[in-house]
Amino acid sequence: MSDVNCACPVCQVFYVIRICLAGVLLMIGVSTPADDGNVTVYRDEWGVPHIYGPTDASVVYGFVTAQAEDNFWQVEDSLIQSIGRYAEVNGESALGADWLNRALRIVELSRAEWDVLPAEPKALTVAAASALNDFVLRTGTKARLIERFEPWHFTAFARFSTYQLFIFNRTGIKSEEIVAMAKTGQTSAALSTRNFRLGTLAAREEQLLADAQAIAGSNTWAIAPSRSRTGGAMLFINPHQPYFGPGQWYEGHVHSEQGLHFSGAGFFGSPLPTIGHNEHLGWSHTVNTPDVVDVYSLAVDDPEQPTRYAYDGGTRDLLTWDDAIKVRTATGVESRTFTFQRSHHGPIVAKRDGKALAVRMAKFEEGGQLEQRLGMIKAKTLDEFQAALARLAAPMFNTMYADAAGNIYYAYYGAVPRRRTDIDWLQPVDGSDPANEWQGYHPLGELPTLTNPPAGYLQNTNATPFLATGGHGNLKGTQYPKYMAPEEDNNRARNSRLLLGGDRKFGFIDLLRMTWDTRVLEADTMLPVLAVEAATRDLAPEEFKRVNDAALHLLKWDRQARADSEAMSLYFQWRFMMTQMGISDPVVAMLQAMDELTARHGTWKVKWGELNRLQRRHTSGLTGFDDAEPSLAVSGGPGDPFGTIFNVYSRPVPGQKRLYAVAGHSYVALVDFTNVDDARSLLVFGERADPQSPHYMDQAALFADRKYKRAWFNREDVVKAAVSTFKLNYPGH
Repeated sequence: MSDVNCACPVCQVFYVIRICLAGVLLMIGVSTPADDGNVTVYRDEWGVPHIYGPTDASVVYGFVTAQAEDNFWQVEDSLIQSIGRYAEVNGESALGADWLNRALRIVELSRAEWDVLPAEPKALTVAAASALNDFVLRTGTKARLIERFEPWHFTAFARFSTYQLFIFNRTGIKSEEIVAMAKTGQTSAALSTRNFRLGTLAAREEQLLADAQAIAGSNTWAIAPSRSRTGGAMLFINPHQPYFGPGQWYEGHVHSEQGLHFSGAGFFGSPLPTIGHNEHLGWSHTVNTPDVVDVYSLAVDDPEQPTRYAYDGGTRDLLTWDDAIKVRTATGVESRTFTFQRSHHGPIVAKRDGKALAVRMAKFEEGGQLEQRLGMIKAKTLDEFQAALARLAAPMFNTMYADAAGNIYYAYYGAVPRRRTDIDWLQPVDGSDPANEWQGYHPLGELPTLTNPPAGYLQNTNATPFLATGGHGNLKGTQYPKYMAPEEDNNRARNSRLLLGGDRKFGFIDLLRMTWDTRVLEADTMLPVLAVEAATRDLAPEEFKRVNDAALHLLKWDRQARADSEAMSLYFQWRFMMTQMGISDPVVAMLQAMDELTARHGTWKVKWGELNRLQRRHTSGLTGFDDAEPSLAVSGGPGDPFGTIFNVYSRPVPGQKRLYAVAGHSYVALVDFTNVDDARSLLVFGERADPQSPHYMDQAALFADRKYKRAWFNREDVVKAAVSTFKLNYPGH
């Protein structure tokens, strides 16, 4: 065992002295044993870390060290949220997030999962924790809360980022119903929906990113050799995540002598990249919505047995416990005690109509995401990749795949429970009826999947899996339960099929260009509506002239969301008035859109790039944007409902003239499996969160120009491209 994890006081003191001395010597340029370590980190011209080491654990150590160097604040912040201690640093506004974390028992389940992890993935979590602890000691960085990072923090992060951020949103439970439950047994300050926001994407209503997180999607395409000029399969990787907060991407490349060789991106706090490619194959994800969470309504109404609930003609005991949540206040840290309850269905998180509401989420208690991810990363063939997916340890995410053997594959993936089909599972179901229990999970073979379709391409943009390709190669939705894949088609999917349809063959350069496509497909159907309304409505002469001028302006538009387009600005503001401000009348919405643009800019003819801007702020995203600070003009637009492939989600904010991007194209990559050494990628801003770093906004200029950078994969190329090299010592365990 490495001395950093040894509990012996002598070893601990020796380790602290060694690390501190190494840090001092490194600052003055003196080589040390740690500087001659067994892990090599090359940084290329964009600051992307390429980590080489003898073991899988050693390159995880290097990858997490690189994350800490580039954005330690976000790594710690994500882990603080994961372990339910966010209110200790953020006060009252984070109390709801911690309450939900405790109600779901994320810490308890994650500790238990870590205890039984197989040796290989367990070693990776130990390496990740060691990396953060070593970084703090070596650099003198002051953590805001976590005094010592633990290996189980990373199993907690997997649960938190998947279930608390994403899946809990789908319960349909209202904030006031959760507050009603949280008040049970609460011993201190009063609670309200205003000061009890949950740590989920949908519930962050008062935060800047809320609207974008609610609508942001992702794109991914796979091209078969039959449609490729290179003769091999190609993969477009394009998740749309928030540009700030725990869901932002970090790029890296790891290569160990034990066989781990992978390039891609993951969230800050992930021990490894979670999307990308190895030498043989690659994949990407988009969010899908299989029914993987259910709400059970429980009768807990016997005053003589207040901790029992009705089930199968009798009653069962609720597991009840108290837990204290620490909350930072103006006068210090206070402790708030809450009573929590759990049924055999899952934790009770709300009350409705006198009933308790319990939540069950697929594979939430079982865990296993890290083992599955490791299997996917190390797979060399489609069969091996499918075997990893078949574990069903992750509850959701469309998975798009391509490989060097020429296969393309799409899985509408998820841990989908088997259920009875004669009731509405989108509503709370009777928790007293045994017939409503899950009957295991559908295996991978029963999920919608497609391999090598005749059309030669696959696409998904968070839309239905039953229109994933062209021609007659699609799956039939009638062959699957309604609860399995409820999505409908969307405009990004329609646009993708238009771009990829037919029989033309695509070169790598063709796809590089197409992945930044700015066509506003929705305009094809919406502009005729406006034109008819403008021509046939009985309007006052001045109103008629204004609306007619706007309609003519838009009808001349090429329907591209380019930075130099004035029509795109008008179209965006018009549709914003209709979709976000609730103005259903297209004429009234247009008049108000013109007024809004004129009020902010002196004219309604404003170039899109003057409005649509890219500005990097604090990694949390909560410091707000500033019109007076530097920003870049960007093309692109909302994927839904606009149908634009180059997705940039931005929104008007009172007091600001401009719109600032908060989500969309975030990590973008394109891989040709005839030559993975020539893969391309891009992050929206850059690798490092320090405003003084050259890698703070260096990739943003490429983003604005709709261009990629090289994603070096071959070690010879990596060494040639390296602008800095650093050694770390991780002896292993």
